[in-house]
Amino acid sequence: MLETEGDREARQRIEQARREGARGLDLSYMELTELPEVIASLTELETLDLSENQLRELPEALASLTQLQGLYLDNNQLTQLPEVIASLTQLQQLDLSHNKLTVLPEAAT
Repeated sequence: MLETEGDREARQRIEQARREGARGLDLSYMELTELPEVIASLTELETLDLSENQLRELPEALASLTQLQGLYLDNNQLTQLPEVIASLTQLQQLDLSHNKLTVLPEAAT
């Protein structure tokens, strides 16, 4: 799959966040169709904004983001959530509005 400008920018932002030990990361409005697996390296992340992209699925790598308190996935193309979403025990805010979800993982209900 060809890497887009948004993919390159997302990888750069993730790398910069990793170097700085960032607590928040904004990857909104980048036309991402998938989230880079390297996101798993951001174990201190507390907020992740992925809104207004074209994400169809989320990687299992999300399980590494154990400090995540806010996850914003509104206005994507998600049809399902991975089971690992249940492992995000610190999560306080989860925005899934304007997606194509038809079912939620059993652990999330």
